Amino acid sequence: TRLPLQIEHIQCRAKGGSDRISNLCLACGPCNLKKGTVDIQVFLAKKPDLLKRILARARAPLADAAAVNSTRWALYERLQAVGLPVECGSGGRTKFNRASRGLEKTHWHDAACVGASTPEILHLQGIVPLLITAQGYGCRQMCNVNEIGFPCSKPKGAKKVKGFQTGDIVRAIVTSGTKQGTYMGRVSVRATGSFDIRTKDGRVQGISHRFCTPIHRGDGYSYKQGADHAAHPTQSTR
Repeated sequence: TRLPLQIEHIQCRAKGGSDRISNLCLACGPCNLKKGTVDIQVFLAKKPDLLKRILARARAPLADAAAVNSTRWALYERLQAVGLPVECGSGGRTKFNRASRGLEKTHWHDAACVGASTPEILHLQGIVPLLITAQGYGCRQMCNVNEIGFPCSKPKGAKKVKGFQTGDIVRAIVTSGTKQGTYMGRVSVRATGSFDIRTKDGRVQGISHRFCTPIHRGDGYSYKQGADHAAHPTQSTR
């Protein structure tokens, strides 16, 4: 829902609760008022699954959040050192900018709404974001092992086959056979030279390396196009 949320104390301050992050959660205004100083165990007695989820999340370690906070400030300082103008803003301002312009919650909408200089009208129609995901380069394990640690498979083969390796983005123009056509996407190589290509429409198997032309060499990331911008019912159409 689009109902604004408030910060609520799991154990209320009137009964000794602190402002530690492990004692905070989010709640809508009506639920916040309804709970008041009631113990959360009593307030959610009829919703044990929700109570269990809230308490488990409150006790979860925040190592990832700490890493992000350290990284973002280091990035901010590096960008300032370049000498170009850099603007930043709080998460609350970003959410206000996004909500007041009727935009859905996505990473790229958030990026467009950072800071006080966000224009009143954002022209986003027709923009298709590029979704980038870190995949890595594989693992160093050379073969599978059994339950007591002895090898139970053949060693890994060569990573490159016919000049290609899994993760490359290629274009294949097949001029003959049952798979005649043009395909573009991420390639998975086989030692036989018969590759699989994952296109936007699905996986195509058995494409010979002879038909493949490299477009982008694998760099540890996957790339795909996201959904284009669609106007939200509350978005201004001025």
